[in-house]
Amino acid sequence: MPFASTELRWSAAAETAALIANAWQSEGGPGGAVVIFDENTIRSETAGGLESLGTGVPFSHTSVVRYASVTKHIFAAMALPHEDKIGLEDRLGAHLPGLREPMADVTVGRALDMTGGLPDVRDTLSLLGISVHTTTHAQPILDFLGNVAAVNFPAGHEISYSNTGYRLVEAALKNKGFLFDDTVQERISRPLGIALRAPELWFDLVPGLVPGYWRSEHGWQVGTAGLHLSASGSLTGSARDLAIWLQTLIGDRGPGAGWLARLSAPRFLSDGRLTQYGLGLARSQIGGARLVGHGGSHVGYKTECLLDPHRRVGVALVSNREDTDPSGLTLQIMAALLGDAPPKRSTRIPDGLYGTEEGPWLEMKDGVATFLGAGETLYEYEDDWSVSLSAALPMRLRCLGDAVEGEIGHVSRRFLPFRPDDCLARVQGTCACPAYHAQFTIAGDNLYMGVGPARTSASLVSLGQTGFSWPVRTVRGRNGRASFSIRTGSAYSSIAAAFSISNSPPEKSGTVRRQAGTALSLAHRFTH
Repeated sequence: MPFASTELRWSAAAETAALIANAWQSEGGPGGAVVIFDENTIRSETAGGLESLGTGVPFSHTSVVRYASVTKHIFAAMALPHEDKIGLEDRLGAHLPGLREPMADVTVGRALDMTGGLPDVRDTLSLLGISVHTTTHAQPILDFLGNVAAVNFPAGHEISYSNTGYRLVEAALKNKGFLFDDTVQERISRPLGIALRAPELWFDLVPGLVPGYWRSEHGWQVGTAGLHLSASGSLTGSARDLAIWLQTLIGDRGPGAGWLARLSAPRFLSDGRLTQYGLGLARSQIGGARLVGHGGSHVGYKTECLLDPHRRVGVALVSNREDTDPSGLTLQIMAALLGDAPPKRSTRIPDGLYGTEEGPWLEMKDGVATFLGAGETLYEYEDDWSVSLSAALPMRLRCLGDAVEGEIGHVSRRFLPFRPDDCLARVQGTCACPAYHAQFTIAGDNLYMGVGPARTSASLVSLGQTGFSWPVRTVRGRNGRASFSIRTGSAYSSIAAAFSISNSPPEKSGTVRRQAGTALSLAHRFTH
């Protein structure tokens, strides 16, 4: 039975949401909206800031934004009724004959629960120097993935966030006549009287869609992206639209009947260990309250939903500004609603850069741990441990002497501080990847990719040695934030690069980047 509404602190939650909206409003820039609800009633709607800096129209609970990865659970709810056409235990290759092993052997369930090891498309295209602004379409991307074939780790061995699984499952269903947007209109939008839509390209017309903004050194800029959106993050709608849909989930009725339990049901690694990521919904906790939800991030848009299935209450937050921390803000609101203290941020691990023998490096700054290009705020846990609250990038870390040890992605890891050296002198020159007609040049302490006026650069800083073999890290490129590592081959005959370049705007220090395609992209082979 749900808790009585008198046990919930609706006024405290509304006041917390108002403080958030007032901060947006006082700045006079882009803003957002927060909706707090139970299964039957919208209890509070709060908004602040502007939906358009060009027109000066205020942001409201009906302003239409991009939901980004909040789309995932809705796609799963629309797709799973078609298990007569595609089942969770089916191999992707059984439905997409263009895929090759080992990618083809990943099951549909592992593609959706982030344990498939699938390389994220956006990060993988960035390896080749393709800008986030370059328009790409569904079939060429599918053909590209069929050629790539490889995975980042054996399916079921760990968890690492990737949008590619949802893209592939959508493509498989499309081959069988299932169109995501048509299904959303038939099963959600029309029955509920809301306006969810699933455009395929960023530039498709969406009625009422407000611009998303990021802040450059010159002020606010309109965000754009060229990647075919796919069901990993294509939905648009308002804060109120999202709340109305979520009410059907927690109320177990209408188009949401039966789906909350199924989408948030436990999923397991191959060795039987439980993960906290389901099928587009992730589990978390505040005090004794067990919660489910998901975040979303597109250039200039941030979204979050957080539900308490037992009490049948929830929070939906949308924003059209890049620097919004949707996870942290919804946690504050939910904690106020439940009368619990929000988790305490941890600064137990010293700031710095750390490396592992296997290659990936960790950056700690102001309590935010950045791994594989994604930053997660750490919170204090028992016995000097610090943990993330992300099911898609779970972290459990502590200091032991100079080392940082623990688990990331359910994999044991040990990091040591880097010792800078002269490694940049050993990787000068141009390297090419003939299979994809791509190349990059390292000259001095800069890396260059691209052609003509679209050529971009990134400054390189040596991280030296930890006794390990990943010596170089970019700090920031001219066209946005970038991070990658380089490992030299024998006799300097080749360079294998595994790196993730984000051409989206740099985010404010401390901003949690939860769902932005964080899986380590496939290492392409560049010959010198």
